[in-house]
Amino acid sequence: MRVLHFFKTYLPETVGGIEQVIYQICESGRAHGIESQVLTLSREPEPADLTVGSHRVRRVRLDLQVASTGISWRVLSQLKRLAAEADVVNYHFPWPFMDVLHFAARIDKPAVVTYHSDIVRQRHLLKLYRPLMHRFLSSVERIVTASPNYLATSEVLGRYRDKTVVIPYGLDRSSYPPADPARLEYWRRRFGDRFFLFVGVMRYYKGLHILLEAARGTDYPIVIVGSGPLEGKLKSQARNLGLSNVHFAGRLEDADKAALLELCSAMVFPSHLRSEAFGISLLEGAMYGKPLISAEIGTGTSYINVHGETGLVVPPADPVSLREAMRALWNDPRMAAEMGRQAEQRYRRVFTAERMGQQLADLYRDVLAGRRRG
Repeated sequence: MRVLHFFKTYLPETVGGIEQVIYQICESGRAHGIESQVLTLSREPEPADLTVGSHRVRRVRLDLQVASTGISWRVLSQLKRLAAEADVVNYHFPWPFMDVLHFAARIDKPAVVTYHSDIVRQRHLLKLYRPLMHRFLSSVERIVTASPNYLATSEVLGRYRDKTVVIPYGLDRSSYPPADPARLEYWRRRFGDRFFLFVGVMRYYKGLHILLEAARGTDYPIVIVGSGPLEGKLKSQARNLGLSNVHFAGRLEDADKAALLELCSAMVFPSHLRSEAFGISLLEGAMYGKPLISAEIGTGTSYINVHGETGLVVPPADPVSLREAMRALWNDPRMAAEMGRQAEQRYRRVFTAERMGQQLADLYRDVLAGRRRG
């Protein structure tokens, strides 16, 4: 079965949670007879065709960016051609321009939407977009969301419960680089044997300003991996607070990130807005057997991190509670180790790429069979 995935950004040009999810979907599907291809936009689309992992990626030039919506004048013809060759089209939501393209291309193939997030920030534009959004979501065969938490709290998904299925995102541990002794020793010398770790893009909803405020008055090391639009502002905040225990490691190669995941004492994930619909780096912490700290925002973060079992869940945008959670794990290594063990067990039960690949393969076959019957 051939599946076309369509989203505005993808590897290797951009690295984020949605890109990682699409990658894991494409790679895990191969074991279940799914041949995946990704169509995406790129500022520098040469080469236009490349291979990422074991699947093909087709890139079309990004011409314009409006309110986080990438626009391309050339992508319509490519969508028509690639969709005609596919058995199923898997759209990745949200991307309003994608909805327009879906109808403009007159796609007549079974369609699935992976619903990554509500539209949270552009509320005024959402009022204009809402009729098109609902027309688009009404037109597809299935909608996939990654957690029952998000299905229960999304007003949009509440209108489509009859065709929305929960398939948790999954990760393949074997796709991560093995721990390199030299890299482990390098990072151990820099940060010691115990530290809290954050991994992610420095965006408005990640709550890093809350983490920096929570770090005030503490002395345990906190390592922040990643870059993004708020990097300069966050570094200034750290300087103004005199946080010598907070280390900005920047964007790192996968091997270095894997080494830090091996070494850290716990993952701290302070995202405080619903734009954080799941939390792939939080799941990475669970996969590596680390206790987790996250905030209750009604999304998949609290599906990954079960309070009191795999880690601690605190109120959102509450630096005092976040500080106390870090202190609790720091002062009780035995409790932290047990929560890390539970986190890894939950990953193996619920969040493996193999499980996700099987569930999605079953879904694709179901929608294809339904279209044939119809």
